[in-house]
Amino acid sequence: MTIKSIEDESGMNCVDVSSNPDGRFTFKVFRKDPEDQGRWSLVGDYSGLQFDTEALAFRAAAARIPWLAALFAATPADQRKNTGD
Repeated sequence: MTIKSIEDESGMNCVDVSSNPDGRFTFKVFRKDPEDQGRWSLVGDYSGLQFDTEALAFRAAAARIPWLAALFAATPADQRKNTGD
C-alpha cells in the first residue's frame, strides 16, 4: 500500500513509498509523459529493496534519485517530518 507519494516541482516525476504486509517499506519511481495522456509510467522499480522504516526507504530513494535529493535539501527539516528525516 502506498503511504507517501512525492512529486517533483514539474509534477512529471514521482516517488511512491509503500508499506508491505510484513511491515517493511520499499519505493518505486514514476514519470508522467504527455504521449501517455498524463498517466504515470513506472520508470524505476526498487521494490526488491526492503527497509525497516519509512525514513530509511526515503533516504535510499533520495540516494538514487537526484531530483528527490535536491527537493529534500531545499525543504526545511520541520517540513520533512513525514519522511522521517
